[in-house]
Amino acid sequence: MPLIPEEPQIHESAQGPRATPASSRVAPTPRPVPGPRPAAPPRPGRPGPVRPAPPVQRAPRDPATKTPGPAGPSAPTASATAPATPQIQLIPASAEGALDAAEEAVDLLLESGRAPGEVLVITTGEPHPWATHELSFGEASYWAQHDAGDDVFYAEAAKASRATPRPVVVVAVNSADRATTAAALPQARSRAGALLIVCGDPQQINSVLGTDV
Repeated sequence: MPLIPEEPQIHESAQGPRATPASSRVAPTPRPVPGPRPAAPPRPGRPGPVRPAPPVQRAPRDPATKTPGPAGPSAPTASATAPATPQIQLIPASAEGALDAAEEAVDLLLESGRAPGEVLVITTGEPHPWATHELSFGEASYWAQHDAGDDVFYAEAAKASRATPRPVVVVAVNSADRATTAAALPQARSRAGALLIVCGDPQQINSVLGTDV
């Protein structure tokens, strides 16, 4: 039987043409295209001088923030003038009922949150019963409680000059003597830091203080 020569010829012809195109395709890959691209390095030098420009624009903005500075000194001047004179409140009462009206005023002050040591009560007539009781133990014991400053202090108008200022002063005009009232009210106002409450005859009080309360 003769051999069939077609089979080996088919395998050789099939392998031959496939190998040659593979070798021909590898050759064109090393193209010198990326060579001219290194000309780009001069670009990083250009943004360098452009970046220092923005800080120059921020500099003028800083002085703008300094403009509200001069407004500061005006505030302390207003606050310094505020506590110059205390607020004055008048509670109409007769000479006989002035002491009771003053007691009610003290109770309202304590209920509203005032500390007892912030209140000073001055009487133009008879002293408050508390003051009479404490003075029975001597002047030293009486004024020691004043210096402690932890409770409401009651003083006669004649002794009020020794009392130190307190935020609130309550005056009981329990005397019909106008001369005593005229001397006691200005003294009480000078010792009141924030509030002066006067219990007595409105006409008499206004004539002494010189203002309509």
